Amino acid sequence: MDADLRVRAGGDGEPLLLLLHGLGATGDVWSGWWPELANRWPGRWIAPDLPGHGGSPAPPEYTFDALAEAVRPLVTGGGPTVVVGHSLGGVVALALAARLPVAAVIGLGIKVAWSDEDLERAGAMAQRPVAWFDSADEAAARHLRVSGLAGLLTPDDPAVRAGIHEIGGRWRLALDPCAFGVGAPDMAPLVAGTSAAVTLARGEHDPMNTDDQLRQWGVPVVTLAGLGHNAHVESPRHCLELLADHAW
Repeated sequence: MDADLRVRAGGDGEPLLLLLHGLGATGDVWSGWWPELANRWPGRWIAPDLPGHGGSPAPPEYTFDALAEAVRPLVTGGGPTVVVGHSLGGVVALALAARLPVAAVIGLGIKVAWSDEDLERAGAMAQRPVAWFDSADEAAARHLRVSGLAGLLTPDDPAVRAGIHEIGGRWRLALDPCAFGVGAPDMAPLVAGTSAAVTLARGEHDPMNTDDQLRQWGVPVVTLAGLGHNAHVESPRHCLELLADHAW
């Protein structure tokens, strides 16, 4: 699987920064970070498309463990690794940190409280057939809604175009609908299962979580003033402050 993952990468040396996007997005969603990282991050960075997203093929099953195993081969070298994951990517980051030495995990915008209705809705979305569109613009508009990026990126943004595919003159989302069936994270063992320094962060206006929900896991919680669920897209510079203690 590691040879099949589509990745964007830059920098050189150590430490390694691994950036994991949320459900429906692609590694290109971190593109606003790349100019900042060139000036502020001393080592390499890697931003893959998670399996079933963008240019990465669908896995046999969608579980947090399976997604973590898929990105595990990207962590190479003997130096420290910091993993920043948004939403789904934040859970994958925690699962990855239970498998190999990671210096720090920053989980941004993780939805930690799931109702039965939430799970039923996600399960229904996982069962939907692939939707096809007659134009790239229609598919791009759907991608923006599904990924929660509407109003933050334009339909012609490279990060949006990476999230749609053209096949036989018609367009679809690159996202495999089955990814919605990954389920709810079991946060207690995920947080307890790693020796990494874990920080949970959220945008002040993120409807997916609350400060109190994140604080119950006994790790530092950072609230990013004025930002929402996709805080990493809204203000890369603000979110990069989360790395201030980890750029050795």
